[in-house]
Amino acid sequence: MSLTGKVAIVTGGGSGFGEGIARLFAEKGAKVVVADINDAGGERVTAEIKATGAEAVYVHADVATDAGTAGMIKAATDAFGRLDVLVNNAGYTHNRGPMTDVDEATFDKVFDVNVKSLFWAAKHAVPVFRAQKGGVMINIASTAAVRPRPGLVWYNGSKGAAVVITKTMAVELAPDNIRVCAVNPVMGPTGLTSAFLGQPDTPEARAKIIETIPLGRLSSARDVAEATAFLASDAASFLTGVCMEVDGGRCI
Repeated sequence: MSLTGKVAIVTGGGSGFGEGIARLFAEKGAKVVVADINDAGGERVTAEIKATGAEAVYVHADVATDAGTAGMIKAATDAFGRLDVLVNNAGYTHNRGPMTDVDEATFDKVFDVNVKSLFWAAKHAVPVFRAQKGGVMINIASTAAVRPRPGLVWYNGSKGAAVVITKTMAVELAPDNIRVCAVNPVMGPTGLTSAFLGQPDTPEARAKIIETIPLGRLSSARDVAEATAFLASDAASFLTGVCMEVDGGRCI
């Protein structure tokens, strides 16, 4: 499974699942645009990818905004002349707890980062894909969209929206040879883990989640990256609207 010659943007590429995706895409031959709002993380990942001999650039991008997304797409086409894959990985959550304890500002940020970013992605990436006669968009959603846990109502809702948007975009964009898929990871070790747990990230807290996963562990960045790379590759050329659960059986 090769991504040689493909140009890919990975949002939230400076840490967590996004870092794993960016690194694996580079390993498989893609030219990678690491996009993040955290410059230190994004620049670190980009430098480490380039040190392997792969091609990568970093761009500061707030994917919840029109200007941030437009600049990110332009950075990719300016650097590499085209865009083949956009991985919408950047995400945000509220702390696990009663739904009525979440304030409006936090609710808005969850939906801006997890949902409105897909609106801006479509606005700016789809015209590029159409001009090239094809492209792939992969949205990193969550098992929260399929088998939600209590205490994360608004996060779950945002990921449910991402799944429905993925499927609807897939149908609408199919005539343009644009594929749209999603990956639904179960909880993994990222910067959001403590918020998902609703308490400090300890082995004891993780154990309670692991008990609900048949294969007996959390997801890893590599797990998510492998699924994403497959969906981005030509091996998946007949797959669109797929929302792949990377969850060790959690959603069965």
